[in-house]
Amino acid sequence: MKFIKYCLLISLLIFTISCKKSKVDGSNRMSFQESINDMASSLPTLQQVKFNEALYILKTFGVEAEGDIAEITALGKLLDGKKTPEILALADEVAKKNGIAWSSTAPPSLGEMNIFGDAVASEKDPNDIDAAGLNIVVRNIAGDSLTGSKGLIIIPQLMDNNGNKVAFDGAALETVMEISSGGNKISTSKNLMQDPAFRGFTIKYSSLPKEKIFEEKIDIKLTVKTSKKLLQMIKMGIPVNGKALYTPPAAVVVDSLQVPEPMVDPQTGETIAPPAPPKPTTADPKNTVTKFLNNLSSQNFKAAFDASENPNWGSYDKFSNPNSGFGSVKNISVKNISVPYNKDNSANVNVTYDVTDKNGKTTSLNVTYGLKSVNNNWKITTYKINN
Repeated sequence: MKFIKYCLLISLLIFTISCKKSKVDGSNRMSFQESINDMASSLPTLQQVKFNEALYILKTFGVEAEGDIAEITALGKLLDGKKTPEILALADEVAKKNGIAWSSTAPPSLGEMNIFGDAVASEKDPNDIDAAGLNIVVRNIAGDSLTGSKGLIIIPQLMDNNGNKVAFDGAALETVMEISSGGNKISTSKNLMQDPAFRGFTIKYSSLPKEKIFEEKIDIKLTVKTSKKLLQMIKMGIPVNGKALYTPPAAVVVDSLQVPEPMVDPQTGETIAPPAPPKPTTADPKNTVTKFLNNLSSQNFKAAFDASENPNWGSYDKFSNPNSGFGSVKNISVKNISVPYNKDNSANVNVTYDVTDKNGKTTSLNVTYGLKSVNNNWKITTYKINN
């Protein structure tokens, strides 16, 4: 009888082992996590660490998504059907592309980590760093005497309460840099800070489109994520070298008075009328913002919402919410409005005005509206309060 029990137990163990997944199942988040756990458990201890490091590299730098859940979902789709060697090879490519000193064949370097965030904490978490804030160091990249600087090096530094640099080692701190100008976001970059010798981010002026740079200045926002804190700092109004910014090739100018010659179909001999020239954008972005404010002042929130394509304002219900949206506006009195930038289907409109809410409270605001041209009509895409 005992022999039969042992046989049944051995059969059950063999069946359990055989059911373990050897490749990623990215059909949904639960299947993805189960397949990753099965694949990791079949590896030796050190290889498990490298496998988790590879997943972290791919989740942080290999997919384009915002938030942990969205990143994991995108990672599951990226790795669906892949086996361990393929995942390690892909992580090597992503690390090399992003300038990260990591290799799947090197000893463990980033500490223990789990992309699902439910692993038991290790005795010492290398990402648990006691930092009070950030400092941003900006350095110019030298160029020649004619064109000047070719770019900037942006270096974040972790600081303690006394303003001294924090010493740490062996960490893997996700570091994000956002570049914007005139209230318009231009680009986002990610990297890993492993120690205070972090080289930071390189901004090449040749990669910054000149038409998006307002008054030859940019704003830098840096975010560093430790185990317990999310540290952020913004450095405003960093001057850039306008001569080195990217300028697209000049468009071919066509004489508007020249009448295009008709074409002849070679098969039928019929004359084909030339296409009508495109209609230029003649609308004034200032008029769009003026109508937007007038609609808010008259509580015509639907018309105001239709004049925008700002993803930060969300749905119409969120936009017109009387507690957290523009639904609380009772009256707007415009003091000054100007257009400091209008070029290549994008524009900035600065407005100073007093806004009175439904409780009778009046607030003075200085706002920069960012607009883009959509089908010869201006749409509000960004909204930045300057004071």
